[in-house]
Amino acid sequence: MGSRFSRAVGFSGSFWKSGLLTFWGPAIIASVAYVDPGNFGTDISGGASFGYLLLWSVMLANLMAMLLQYMSGKLGIATGMSLAEIVHDRLKTRSKIIPYWLGSETFAVATDLAEFLGVTSAIHLLFNVPLLISCWIAAADVIVIYALAGKHFRRIETFITILISTMSLGYVYELLTTKPSARQLIIHSFLPYLASNEQLFLVVGVIGATVMPHALIAHSWLTKNKLSTGDQHEKTRLLKLHRWDTIINMSNASFVNIAIMAMAAAAFYYHGFTNVATIDDAYRTLTPLFGVLASYVFAITLFASGWSSSTMSVMAGQVIFEDLMGTNFNPWVRRIAIRVINIVPTSIAISLGYDPLALLVVSQVILSFLIPLPLIPLILFTKDKRVMGEFTNRHITTILALLSAIVILGLNAYLIVTSL
Repeated sequence: MGSRFSRAVGFSGSFWKSGLLTFWGPAIIASVAYVDPGNFGTDISGGASFGYLLLWSVMLANLMAMLLQYMSGKLGIATGMSLAEIVHDRLKTRSKIIPYWLGSETFAVATDLAEFLGVTSAIHLLFNVPLLISCWIAAADVIVIYALAGKHFRRIETFITILISTMSLGYVYELLTTKPSARQLIIHSFLPYLASNEQLFLVVGVIGATVMPHALIAHSWLTKNKLSTGDQHEKTRLLKLHRWDTIINMSNASFVNIAIMAMAAAAFYYHGFTNVATIDDAYRTLTPLFGVLASYVFAITLFASGWSSSTMSVMAGQVIFEDLMGTNFNPWVRRIAIRVINIVPTSIAISLGYDPLALLVVSQVILSFLIPLPLIPLILFTKDKRVMGEFTNRHITTILALLSAIVILGLNAYLIVTSL
């Protein structure tokens, strides 16, 4: 049965052993942007407030993300360049490149702030450490991974694979524990429903902030590094591998997101806890309902989410600087600088008594403003035969990408207007 299925979809033993397993990595790294702490917050709020009704928005968001991330990786393979490098070559002059870089640098820092806050909250919940101390402990998260990996990038891919697997297994446990309705889960994953402005706002939060700008740039860089000879035969082979890498890993990210909202629906909405609006609320509400283990597993998945997405966002920031500016920069200086930049506002917020997760709203609004920077060039480049050659997008791909962009940018505009 398994061998017949493999042949039916074009798989073979060599496809797995010397093909997909060798190529494996780009999409799993990009996928962490779609299961970051910001997703935890919106998915939990949606499930706790409205049960299963908004699951369709998670499905739609991840389908659009899958398409756009595929296009980004395809760009890297077809051109042998990252999206940032092509933008650099098109802009040409420093007077145009520097403003674009500053905008890109802003979304890289804002993204990392959200991931950093997730790690801070997870440490606080797991070990009952004061938030301010958790903040300073969390500062070492990315530094630890990169120090262990050294110059072996494959180790980074392995670390992130382990963390993503931890999240996936954690939510298998949460689903088995909270026992959401399979029927409701399936129906509302595909049946759109909106009946109030509050629901619309949550849908905006799920969809509008789903496509992370740093992931669109990073995916093209990750796939271009898989090229060795760069001839047409290799590019055709890698594109097939890239397609399955993207489908498998983005589908897993979709599963985690749907599982978070389904868990929140089953655990909170149907037990009368409809006011669970934050990650901290979710953790503390799970204990009396399903026991300490359910809360700990939840916090561990949050930690894995924050740690993996922080690693990816710092890496993306390095790519953005070097490929846009056309110069190398000491990665350790950047890693430490980013952590200092994000520790300062978080420490101030905690010291003043504010919930640090409130900074997530600020970071998401910033990202909403800046998503067009990589999104629009990505669509323009992948439909341009002068850039892509024989790998130019089909018309249907470009149309679907444009529709996705319209939805994302339109909802982001709504999010910005209602957040200010």
